[in-house]
Amino acid sequence: MSNKPRIFSAHPHNTPCTRIHQIGALALITATFFFTRLFDQSFPTSPCNLSHDRSSQNVNLHVAKTNGGGKLLWPERGYGSYLSLKIYVYDENEIDGLKDLLYGIDGSVSTNACLKGQWGSQVKIHRLLLESRFRTRKKDEADLFFVPAYVKCVRMLGGLNDKEINQTYVKVLSQMPYFRRSGGRDHIFVFPSGAGAHLFRSWAIYINRSIILTPEGDRTDKKDTSAFNTWKDIIIPGNVDDGMTKTEATIFQPLPLLKRKYLANYLGRAQKKVGRLKLIELAKQYGDKLECPELQFNGPKKLGKVEYFQHLGNAKFCLAPHGESSWTLRFYESFFVECVPVILSDQVELPFQNVIDYTQISIKWPSTLIGPELLEYLASIPDEVIEQMIARGRQVRCLWVYASDSEPCSAMQAVMWELQRKLRQFHQSAETYWLHNGSIVNRNLVEFSNWKPPMPLP
Repeated sequence: MSNKPRIFSAHPHNTPCTRIHQIGALALITATFFFTRLFDQSFPTSPCNLSHDRSSQNVNLHVAKTNGGGKLLWPERGYGSYLSLKIYVYDENEIDGLKDLLYGIDGSVSTNACLKGQWGSQVKIHRLLLESRFRTRKKDEADLFFVPAYVKCVRMLGGLNDKEINQTYVKVLSQMPYFRRSGGRDHIFVFPSGAGAHLFRSWAIYINRSIILTPEGDRTDKKDTSAFNTWKDIIIPGNVDDGMTKTEATIFQPLPLLKRKYLANYLGRAQKKVGRLKLIELAKQYGDKLECPELQFNGPKKLGKVEYFQHLGNAKFCLAPHGESSWTLRFYESFFVECVPVILSDQVELPFQNVIDYTQISIKWPSTLIGPELLEYLASIPDEVIEQMIARGRQVRCLWVYASDSEPCSAMQAVMWELQRKLRQFHQSAETYWLHNGSIVNRNLVEFSNWKPPMPLP
């Protein structure tokens, strides 16, 4: 092959330039400009770019995909084109010990008491599943099985201690043939607090293959082992007060940005956590920009429900630092008082990431950079951009509301989509065997229909 450079000569035929050629060239230039702009808008700006100018992209930018009626759409890949699943909800009377996990050993814990506060999701999910169109009363046709328990609340109110919780769970599970059949893979448990499944001390032995619904995706409970597995478990929203999530008038109406007193706020306890202590010190230096009153549970300084939301909504940005665990209820509350949440928790896991683009509705800032530079950055964001982020947050905050799965947008509908992704056609475990005729047996060759409790657990 010759190493000489190739010479490309002009076309040997000299064709005259006519008016048709001129019109064609103009059309080509116009089309090139149009498609270049279209191509540029198809890609987001660099994640390293801290520019706040989103005006050029907000027309085509959506937080989540929707249909013509505004209903949120889940990606068909891995989920299916429509919801089709059947869930069996264990009755409190069918298994010895289940009532203890709901009301305490002496039955003194009130369901209404457990319905309140940030852990109320454990009660709401149970109630909503009892009324769900996806509920089945036949175990043999169920895709999934829900095990109701309010152990966080029961423990807080003295109905069970840690040892009793552990013993009761083991007792309950030993009476569930379907749990034994699948090794728990098709059974659902709710743990609504930062402790996650660690409330059940032996979770790693008995329910490590089960589906866990929890707002906490990082908590190791000082045992160097996280109970959350991103491939089988589901992050759920915290329970926002019903007074803020109603479709009618709520207990607090958001203020216009110009009427808000503070740039940012943090409403919570210090709990000797580094990030929270930094914010409290920062508020002492920049009291005109950052509000950080330490909340009290009792006494004259305790904030009432309405007062709390009034304070929270009196800033443009609501800061959500790491506490006892990585998640915080303030992240979800901020969408209803309409301030932009600023996550200061590096390990946090957020719900429904397959449909929500969190970069469009929130900010995540390194917890190691809590200081004046954080306030400078927030102050540099134009009100127009803040308004756009708040508006996009309105589109998806319905996913934080525990309402019926028949609603066009609710936390329960989102959970159903995520559960559908977990469905299995076949159920097996280390203690499940099958024969040539399709019958399921245990290691003693006893057919599944004849398995009698109590059954040995792993």
